Amino acid sequence: MTDSQTDAVQALAALRAVEAELDTRWPETKIEPSLDRIRLLTELLGDPQRSYPVVHIAGTNAKTSTSRMIDALFTRIGLRTGRYTSPHLQLATERISVDGGPIGPDRYVEVYRDVEPYVSLVDGRQPVPMSKFEVLTGMAFAAFADAPVDVAVVEVGLGGSWDATNVADGRVAVICPIAIDHVDYLGGDLAGIAKEKAGIIKPGATVVMAEQQPEAATEVLRQVAEADAVIARQGAEFGVLQREIAVGGQLLRLQGLGGVYEDVFLPLHGAHQADNAALALAAVEAFFGAGPDRQLDIETIREAFATVASPGRLERLRTAPTVLVDAAHNPHGAKALAAALEAEFGFRKLVAVVSVMGDKDATGILTELEPVAHEIVLTQNSSPRAMDVDDLAVLAMPIFGEDRILVEAHLPDALEAAIRLAEETDNPDEPVYGGGVVVTGSVVTAGETRALLGKAPA
Repeated sequence: MTDSQTDAVQALAALRAVEAELDTRWPETKIEPSLDRIRLLTELLGDPQRSYPVVHIAGTNAKTSTSRMIDALFTRIGLRTGRYTSPHLQLATERISVDGGPIGPDRYVEVYRDVEPYVSLVDGRQPVPMSKFEVLTGMAFAAFADAPVDVAVVEVGLGGSWDATNVADGRVAVICPIAIDHVDYLGGDLAGIAKEKAGIIKPGATVVMAEQQPEAATEVLRQVAEADAVIARQGAEFGVLQREIAVGGQLLRLQGLGGVYEDVFLPLHGAHQADNAALALAAVEAFFGAGPDRQLDIETIREAFATVASPGRLERLRTAPTVLVDAAHNPHGAKALAAALEAEFGFRKLVAVVSVMGDKDATGILTELEPVAHEIVLTQNSSPRAMDVDDLAVLAMPIFGEDRILVEAHLPDALEAAIRLAEETDNPDEPVYGGGVVVTGSVVTAGETRALLGKAPA
């Protein structure tokens, strides 16, 4: 083993040790709504989140893809970026990125050790110790200040008003599509969920809002008015004017706040990703104050979008047969996935591999996938939160019917079985794709599939 390999092994071991410490804290699925803990931590750290402007991103779906696009646009324009997203697919370091890429294990451990004494102080002063997500948020803010970055792209973890990231004051607030999810914490009322997510809107901010259902839009607009903010709405001030499916992605014509951007190639699939591109472009325009008389450089925008990657979001992991992975974890996400599969892939037979978390709307997810999946392999990822595969099968039976369902208790076996099923009917003489596999249901399922097929953390 070379010295560099030894160093890498030691760095990963140190990272695992830190993760073990963090895992003794409340997980992201357990919250005590309050900004007191994170506010005290950031005050002890010198309020690092106030040392750079922030683009703050909330919503139910599309947050990570939109964050990556915004990051790519800022980077190509010439700014040094920090990006904080969650959850991660494979490695915790993915959550905190500087200069467009995740910080290394060494740096992750170093930042944690730097903030650890202050975390202990907060724990000692608060009735509830800091959660893992709160500590990670403090780490991200500190890492960005230390870099230093020119702008931070910060994704909300859960909700908005009480999310730990909300101690930052976003110059631009991006509101991605809002749907029903995390019912245990946010409730099942769309208007109430929207009100919580709109809580990231700060006085005087510019709000860039994706198309929403009317009751969600009403709540966002109410918060905009209360905060005396300015709003740009998808479908009104900006949007997708034209979309053509292209090899490896899609070619877009986008209406931005500053004008029309022609011939923008986006190497991602699905109409929802085109919408995310319009949202990201408008957010960056808003950051720079673009308007009818101030358009961003079109070549820079084209170059930036051409570099965008969104791992685990309708990502192709292998061919012959094609294996796609998508982190859709609620009905809204599954519906977008199904639409993209139907519109952009000519599979003669598609086999879906599905594992969901126990607190998710599995019936809704399965219902959205049914029209496009010829067969389904139900399985269980390694998370303790994963729904038992037999329980998932009970929910799937009335939707798919017994003849279209295969149950495999472990994800590796499920993936192998799905590939076998897809290959059984693969016909190279067909003018379209033969068999295909899509693995979906949760971020954990997507991440574990990437690892199984040899993809490095991204």
